[in-house]
Amino acid sequence: MSLEASVLELVRSAVTVKSAVLDDKRLVSGIAMLAETTRATLQGGGKVFFAGNGGSFADSMHLAAEFIARFDRDRGPLAAIALGTNNSALSAIGNDYSFADIFARELESLGRQGDLFIGISTSGNSENIVRAVTVAKDNQLEVCCLTGQDGGRLKGLADCLCVPSTVTARIQETHILIGHIVCELVDELFAE
Repeated sequence: MSLEASVLELVRSAVTVKSAVLDDKRLVSGIAMLAETTRATLQGGGKVFFAGNGGSFADSMHLAAEFIARFDRDRGPLAAIALGTNNSALSAIGNDYSFADIFARELESLGRQGDLFIGISTSGNSENIVRAVTVAKDNQLEVCCLTGQDGGRLKGLADCLCVPSTVTARIQETHILIGHIVCELVDELFAE
């Protein structure tokens, strides 16, 4: 297969997943619900917390930055935090407790009732996200997770937006699409 043919096949693969999202009324409704929950959280003075590992960690920072700085329109800064970005806290928690506690411990110290936790895990089985969801629920935060096709362990613990794919790259591409949709819908409310 030529490189050009490979490029076309990969683009088709990405488009197929996005088309599946379009056809999944439950998923579309879930994305709208996450946007509404995010808007209500921020309007009520709450914070939005994100957490993920690897590429999902980068997505967490990316989405938090879209709220703090701006997405598409000028507006005031919105309270968003990507958990795990304080390297001293990350290494201390990982060393003194365990890597599985890195997000939960930080969320326990910063999260309050009225806040929102968005956990991102392509497999839905990341232990540190599972533990953070448990802490978030125990502390009465709203919770939503972005996962892959079957939702993994997270599906039984929280509302999950399950991307209809088992391919990590396609799942991550769709997670950032979902995040950008939420950002745009939130921007509409807070734009100056």
